[in-house]
Amino acid sequence: MLKYSTNHFIFFSRIVLALLVLLSITTSCNSRKGEQKEEQIRLSVPETSSGNDSLLNSIQGNVAFNQIATTPNSVILTGLPEHRLVSVYKTIGEGNSKGKNSAYSRSSMVYDGNENEKVEHFMPGIDILYGYNLLNLAHYNLKTEKLNFLFIRPALIKTLYYPSFTQDSLNKKPINRDYFLLSVYDEDTNKDTLINRKDLRRFYYFDASCSVKIQLVPADYSVIRSQYDPQNDAMYLFARHDDNNNGIAENKEPVHVFWFSLKSPLQAKRLY
Repeated sequence: MLKYSTNHFIFFSRIVLALLVLLSITTSCNSRKGEQKEEQIRLSVPETSSGNDSLLNSIQGNVAFNQIATTPNSVILTGLPEHRLVSVYKTIGEGNSKGKNSAYSRSSMVYDGNENEKVEHFMPGIDILYGYNLLNLAHYNLKTEKLNFLFIRPALIKTLYYPSFTQDSLNKKPINRDYFLLSVYDEDTNKDTLINRKDLRRFYYFDASCSVKIQLVPADYSVIRSQYDPQNDAMYLFARHDDNNNGIAENKEPVHVFWFSLKSPLQAKRLY
């Protein structure tokens, strides 16, 4: 009887131990997922300031790259031989010199004209990079050997559209792009001293040298998604208008549609 009880005790002990290990792993995974969702830039408050002045300086964005642990991740090969981009990510585990870069993904496909979600967010002649804690992009000209950053201060770059490295075509004709498009959170629009997904998402055009920057959608909008029109080689941008001017895109606020030609994306016009 004692032997029987002991065996059962060992058996149940092993089950409990296995359940505890499983629970620990699940909790750890959920914790990591939670950490990934907290993609943000905390704006610094100068120590020499106080009161309202300190808060105002924080809101205006007094945070520089030397105040955030960052690291280059890769050299982005564009379809413009002289022009290369370097992705700069926030370093995970800032207290650890061996901190890993945040995750990112790259998309390089050929437009096939099918009506599916992947194609809807992709344009011929353009490769896409999706960023997570992607704080900036550095442009380097191999001919002039000059480097310049796309943004003066850290921002959360969500999507980069850049000239495809491999030759692409539209309607069986070669097509080449000579510019960059970006969707990004680059301002603390809701004044909570953080730059994150709660702020308005902007959309910009940059020329090949990244010296010309044009905001294609008005500043009081937050870009939601895009759609490609192959017949007109145009891009549609769905954006939510900040009606109450509180710097937050709320579901109750209206969505408008803008469009621009990918042949010359210098101006976006409101369609709806």
